Amino acid sequence: MGPINELWEILTLVTVVVVGALGVLVALVRGRGGRGASPTLPRTGRREGDVLVDDRDRAADAGTEVPNRGGGVLVEEPEAPVAPGLERPESARGRLQRLRARLARSNSAIGNALLALLSRGGLSDEDWEAVEDTLLASDLGVEATQELVDSLRTQVRVDGTTDPAQVRQWLHEDLLRLVDPSMDRRIAASREDGHPAVILVVGVNGTGKTTTVGKLGRVLVAEDKDVIFGAADTFRAAAADQLTTWGERVGVPTVRSHQEGADPASVAFEAVKAGVEMEADVVLIDTAGRLHTKRGLMDELGKIKRVVEKQAPVGEVLLVLDATTGQNGMRQAEEFAKEVDITGIVLTKMDGTAKGGIVVNVQRKLGVPVKLIGLGEGPDDLAPFDPEAFVSAIVG
Repeated sequence: MGPINELWEILTLVTVVVVGALGVLVALVRGRGGRGASPTLPRTGRREGDVLVDDRDRAADAGTEVPNRGGGVLVEEPEAPVAPGLERPESARGRLQRLRARLARSNSAIGNALLALLSRGGLSDEDWEAVEDTLLASDLGVEATQELVDSLRTQVRVDGTTDPAQVRQWLHEDLLRLVDPSMDRRIAASREDGHPAVILVVGVNGTGKTTTVGKLGRVLVAEDKDVIFGAADTFRAAAADQLTTWGERVGVPTVRSHQEGADPASVAFEAVKAGVEMEADVVLIDTAGRLHTKRGLMDELGKIKRVVEKQAPVGEVLLVLDATTGQNGMRQAEEFAKEVDITGIVLTKMDGTAKGGIVVNVQRKLGVPVKLIGLGEGPDDLAPFDPEAFVSAIVG
């Protein structure tokens, strides 16, 4: 019986070791957030004015649901499992060239009408009035229209020709001069002095601000920038949801409030603060659409800018304008410029209008460049504005 007892003792010892090892393995799995675990992240809350700010550990939060704490400002980060399937946006370089045909389809009516008039020969005063009417209908503006007509009349009179090729060249040169290729159209989107670049996006309802922020985020991600969205349009829950969705597609976190009507300045402040803490390159802040005639809402823009600049300077204030709105859009632009220092214009809905002259008009009125144009509904249909490509799309 001696050997049997020894064998039994050995089997018992092996069983104890195996069970113990299994216990350790289970504990390790649970400690690392296994499926059977219900981890609770340490959370801290602090008050910033009327908004509760929820802090979170960026790394530990991946894949973990964070409870909504009422009106708290939360960083909505894309969940880790989604990361492998993130979209890689098309590079901004060459976008306008790719979209040039679409732009030409809508705006070539201007060039075609002008060339048809100017190539007749023996132009009468009535013909020149028709040229003026065509230019004014394109929203070029009275002053720019007069300059262009005077220049063309002089060249036709001096040269004595209305050869279509020559007229096309004159028209191209004069329009390009009016569009002004010398204006700096770069977007300030680089970290400086230890803080992220801050871009504030403003405009009236319906111009496509939130969509523009989402598309601009894609442009910047394509340029290998670390971006954060700030959903400071707190009057429409759908706006924050929409922006969060844009961010999730390309891995951009969104700072938002889940309380409708929360203080937009506080949300913007927290977005920039998150950008500083996460060492992001750019913080893009979406603001609520507001009528340019509503004084209180316009004053709020100034407040947002002042509050944000306690964290980092606002390097860009981009005004989003609907290219189809004509002179009404110009009045909007002038009122917004009075409240905040506009640094650039984004023209949306350029794909469905023959009113490309608004580029010249708005630049003259505000003294700031058109930096981006929207040429469609696709996620990558926002392009840096290229004066040469734009004029070529109109005139050929």
